[in-house]
Amino acid sequence: MVSEDPPEKKWISMPKVTGFKTVDVRFPTSRGLDGSDAMNKEPDYSAALVILETDDPNLEGHGFVFTCGRGNDLQCDAIALLAPYVVGRDIADLSTSMGEFARSLVRDSQIRWLGPEKGVTQMAAGAVITAAWDLVTKHAKKPLWKFLSDLSPEEIVELIDFRYITDALTPEEALEILRKAQPNRAANEAQLIKEGLPAYTTTPGWLGYTDEKMVRLAKQAVADGYKLIKLKCGGSLEDDKRRLRLAREAVGPDIKISIDANQVWDVNQAIEWIKGIGDVNLHWVEEPTNPDDVLGHAAIAKAIAPVRVATGEHGMNRIIFKQMMQAKSYSFVQIDATRVAGVNENLAIILMAAKFGLPVCPHAGGVGLCEMVQHLAMFDAVAVSGHHKDRVVEFVDHLHEHFVVPTNIQNAHYMPPVLPGAGSEMYAQTIADFTFPTGKEWINA
Repeated sequence: MVSEDPPEKKWISMPKVTGFKTVDVRFPTSRGLDGSDAMNKEPDYSAALVILETDDPNLEGHGFVFTCGRGNDLQCDAIALLAPYVVGRDIADLSTSMGEFARSLVRDSQIRWLGPEKGVTQMAAGAVITAAWDLVTKHAKKPLWKFLSDLSPEEIVELIDFRYITDALTPEEALEILRKAQPNRAANEAQLIKEGLPAYTTTPGWLGYTDEKMVRLAKQAVADGYKLIKLKCGGSLEDDKRRLRLAREAVGPDIKISIDANQVWDVNQAIEWIKGIGDVNLHWVEEPTNPDDVLGHAAIAKAIAPVRVATGEHGMNRIIFKQMMQAKSYSFVQIDATRVAGVNENLAIILMAAKFGLPVCPHAGGVGLCEMVQHLAMFDAVAVSGHHKDRVVEFVDHLHEHFVVPTNIQNAHYMPPVLPGAGSEMYAQTIADFTFPTGKEWINA
């Protein structure tokens, strides 16, 4: 009689990635001017979606990058080029080598030429990396923030691509930051579960809204518990002055107000405009000029002090973030879940921000950005910088109904997701209805 192997020696088949598909999903937000600003006047909020299928019918990985409509098909095509990197890999392989996996996508010796590490190709890598994280964390039965927060400092550092940033942050320095925070993880997590993370809202702020609608939504934001609201600006100085005066009257003296120019100004124009707005006690000015202009942001920051600068949602990679920090170009680091190459690159940015003593205040809104970026902010709060008074996470109250795990906002705070995954999965019906141009929401437009 042949005895069975002990349980620990039994081979267990792991799910394997067997399929890869992209979908062009667009929402007609331009019809109500939701999301409108000085640079993006009539956006159709969109997602270049990737779905990783496995041989387990109950397990898929979902990821996407955010766009504003036209060009979303181009982004889907770029994502499709990366299929060979993930199809055929099993979950055990992925879950133990997400650092190597992410680096392999970003460093493709031929596709990289189209960037390198910027724009469409970098975002494509981010979509696939997010989908892989969604797959790994669903299989582990943990939400992404919890999965990351439970990793050892050494495991976290292995996830990061330190190429080009060691003059600002070395692996040894990253380890030191993480090890210093490690004894506080349990307390930080308990506080997160009890209180959540403070949110601010841009819901009142779109330029396409009337003054009456803006005032009504600003008052509602205060009633809902928000301590910071943000208004879009940069279309007309006189309009900005009027809207900010009305907003300040609506929310009172104790609520913080920020403005967001969405890159519309030249450097000198930004300085003159911000100074011309007058004294409305601005908390920060967001994206005052081109997102790649490190020295321009630094000049603006110096000229408009004590008003501070925030930026990052269009930061193309960790190298731009590094230079911004080195040049003292901003006071608030606004990571985005989909602009850079996904989760791994955002971990590098979060750790650099900790090294430079800058609060990470993520950009959100869009399609699913709130759902996804909250995980990164929560990882930061638990395992890196802890809870501090300067951190806020953007919230915009639209399109959440399309997500399997929508945000849970209570008293103007993001409450941590408890279901597994990266927060990036849309309902199948939403995907079918809003697929461009064949979905019913577009056929009937």
